[in-house]
Parts: sequence; structure tokens; C-alpha cells
Amino acid sequence: MDAKECLTQRRSCRKYKPEKIDRAVIREIVELSRFAPSWKNTQIARYTVIDDEALKNEIANRGVLGLTFNTKTITRAAAVAVISYQVGLSGREMDGTFTTPEKDAWEMFDAGIATQTFCLAAREFGVGTCIIGVMDTAFIQEKLGLPQDQKVACLVAMGYPEEWKSAPQRKEPEEILSFR
Repeated sequence: MDAKECLTQRRSCRKYKPEKIDRAVIREIVELSRFAPSWKNTQIARYTVIDDEALKNEIANRGVLGLTFNTKTITRAAAVAVISYQVGLSGREMDGTFTTPEKDAWEMFDAGIATQTFCLAAREFGVGTCIIGVMDTAFIQEKLGLPQDQKVACLVAMGYPEEWKSAPQRKEPEEILSFR
């Protein structure tokens, strides 16, 4: 699969086959994901993959703020990746002062780049993903025992799709592109 195919064929997937993802495949996905760009190459993204069924279901039932659609997506998935990031690095100088007027918002930007890279890498291995942003970050942080210098950015449900859906309608370049 080339980059164009990967970009045009990646979809949010919410229904999965009841098949586990081999941890070696997940490791390969993270191997590719680590090449995501980040502020001054700080590489702040961290990946905690939950493939234990009981823990995954607890995250699904208690970690998505009662949003049943997300609960169903996670319980159907073979695994859920918790994408977190180290705080205090992106958008800053070595002495900790902010370089950018966006201040610490750049951390979430870097986490977003890492998440998209993770999802594209997963697609390369035939693994479907769904990025979930409505969650109880404090519960997830505590449940996983993440260090205080990490912050949860999102969840990524993952598994082998029941089917690959076609692309929804997209805006034409003329609608979203301008030159000056």
C-alpha cells in the first residue's frame, strides 16, 4: 500500500471481527508511529495498549463519560490504545519558557500528529481504528498508573474490521484551498 492509498482508504472503524491483534503487529505499528514529527523532536507521544479484555471493558464502561456509542466501539475492539504525552516539552525552550504564543497547546498538536500516524500505520497492517476523544482522562490516568508527567490525549479503538467502508463525501479542493 502506498501513501496515497493509505490516506484515502483509512476510515474510522467501529465494528471489528472477534480476532485478537498479535502484539508483534502492535509493536510494528508503534515502530512506524515513532517517526511522527514533534516539536523540536521531543517525541512526547506514549502508547499504552490495552488488550486485556477485563481492563478494556472497564475503560469502555467507566472511561467514556457514559457515551454508549463509544462504549460499544471499545468493547467490540480487539484492543484500545491510550495515546498520552509527556507534558512540559512541546512549545517550549530548554529552560521551560514558551517559544510559541500557543503555549502548551502544542503538546496536543503533537499528540494529534502521533495519533494520526498511529492510525495510518495500523491501516498498513490491515487494522482498523477509531479515535475517541470523549473520555474521563483522570480515571484512565489513575487506572493505568500513568506518571504525573503524562497526560491522556485520546483513545484509539483498534481491531480487524468487519468491513472496510468507502470514503464519505469530501469537500473539493476549491472549497478548502486558497492561494495568496
